[in-house]
Amino acid sequence: MSLLKYVAIGAAVAYGVNLLVKKSSESGKSVVDELSDQAPQWLEHLKKYGREALDEINNRAQQAKESI
Repeated sequence: MSLLKYVAIGAAVAYGVNLLVKKSSESGKSVVDELSDQAPQWLEHLKKYGREALDEINNRAQQAKESI
């Protein structure tokens, strides 16, 4: 029974990997290619979010420090 479970899990993983690397007939790119093309844009958004979060934390810390 355990062997059957591992065979099923392996088949599901292989199918998922196949879908991720399969080239699209419309654009000629796979899902992985599209994600890697968009990664720099996402990195910039994450950097901006991180800077805003740190600024907000610093502002709150400064306000707390002043109120003490």
